[in-house]
Amino acid sequence: MPRTVTAYNPSDSLRTEVATGTHKFVSDEPASVGGADQGPAPFDLLLAALGSCTSMTVRLCARRKDWPLASVTTRVRRHPGKRLVDERERTEPAQDRITRDLTLTGPLSSEQRARLLDIAERCPVHRALEAGASITTMLEPGKLAA
Repeated sequence: MPRTVTAYNPSDSLRTEVATGTHKFVSDEPASVGGADQGPAPFDLLLAALGSCTSMTVRLCARRKDWPLASVTTRVRRHPGKRLVDERERTEPAQDRITRDLTLTGPLSSEQRARLLDIAERCPVHRALEAGASITTMLEPGKLAA
């Protein structure tokens, strides 16, 4: 069953309250773009999802195989694509690039390390990002202002 994440922005600020399951946190933009830097920015959350999913997927594989993985660290960076402007002055989307650096510690063999690197490429968030997603946005009926 799909989980629902709710993002609620109750004011003129960019600070947004996020709820998912039993967890609540705040997302915001840095001051340089008009936010108050009270929480991670949306792209930071996207990168955090990829990094945490990668680390968890690698850990689960090592645990299942009883391999001596002491720790796994995933560092994720976004390299924004340059936006292209066509002859009619419309901005065309450009593909971003994301890089991950994976650090595996523990007395792993070279074969185990290679297998865990292969497993990192298969984490569910990685697969979803690579496949792309169809996003449908609908406007729910709201209350009319008095």
